[in-house]
Amino acid sequence: MILVRLFLEFCRVGLFSVGGGLATIPFLTDLGERTGWFGAGDLANMIAISESTPGPMGVNMATYVGFHTAGVLGGVVATLGLIFPSVVIILIIAGFLEKFRQSKAVDGVFYGLRAASVALITAALLQVAKIALIIPSQPWEGMPFRLNLVAVILAVIIFVLVKFSPLKKLHPICFIGLAALVGIIFQM
Repeated sequence: MILVRLFLEFCRVGLFSVGGGLATIPFLTDLGERTGWFGAGDLANMIAISESTPGPMGVNMATYVGFHTAGVLGGVVATLGLIFPSVVIILIIAGFLEKFRQSKAVDGVFYGLRAASVALITAALLQVAKIALIIPSQPWEGMPFRLNLVAVILAVIIFVLVKFSPLKKLHPICFIGLAALVGIIFQM
């Protein structure tokens, strides 16, 4: 039963997360809250791992959740569930696209999909920023949250180094390795 649920849940994520891997984050947040398969911290780890490993981010995250939930078969089933809607939609569209190539309605739909994609990616950015930069406070502390100053400082340093220094010419793997090293140091 868990395999069927994994497949169906990830079919839903794959069907509605227009725009790629980052667009899956709002849907995965909801999935984690509804099913209890993973929490916000797990989601942050999945994002970090998925961004630093080869392959599409959404597929990597589906495989991770499926494996974590139901082993190797769960990873395969969740991944197939995520990509299934895209494969079906592409096959259907490919048959009709040539016919409607010059259609204003089709152009309008694709224009609308761009806006939806930007909205989903923005929602993902805000969720990741909330997980990484904000520490929930205890009720007796008087404030609903406090900033994780170490994370904010690291984010500013990384932004400056990537945008305004000779380091921006380095290969992304160098930044991934540096981020892993910083993560290890701060977890000690």
